[in-house]
Amino acid sequence: MARKRSVSREEESLWRQVTGDVEPLSSEPPKEPETRPTKAKAKKSKPEPTEAIPETPAAPPPPVIATQHPELALGKTAGLDKRNAQRLKRGQLRPEARVDLHGMTQVEAHAELNGFIAECRMADLRCVLVITGKGSVREGGVLRRMVPRWLNQPPLRGMVIAIEQATPRDGGGGAYYLLLRRRR
Repeated sequence: MARKRSVSREEESLWRQVTGDVEPLSSEPPKEPETRPTKAKAKKSKPEPTEAIPETPAAPPPPVIATQHPELALGKTAGLDKRNAQRLKRGQLRPEARVDLHGMTQVEAHAELNGFIAECRMADLRCVLVITGKGSVREGGVLRRMVPRWLNQPPLRGMVIAIEQATPRDGGGGAYYLLLRRRR
């Protein structure tokens, strides 16, 4: 393990000159830097420096967000009975409202989707259709990929129970059926 070198008197003097006119940001007095206990030496040839440069505190860990809902994905219908899951997948639950996101940018489409789902939920609608379009053959649609992601983020995640790809009569691969949670 490498030994730390001690601070010379010139370095200590220079440090005091540089930091001499610095004022603390808060009204609280600055905290004394923590000093680590050192082993007692037989000979004390040089005095230990009185000021040490404080170490930067470690960043706090990112907050853990407890999700009370499982992740939404095509074909996963946790929290939904088998009969309604099959009906949603087969397109037997007819959409009560629809939104077409064709031609919108991601920002516009995200805002439109948030507003649409919030309005449908307030109106106690249960099944809705979100049309994203299929996109190009090579890349696939950007909105087609982003809608499931957006549905797994707040505030939409708390409003949606299930997502399924629409049947061909409602748009096929370019549309999704969403089953909304009932208001309580």
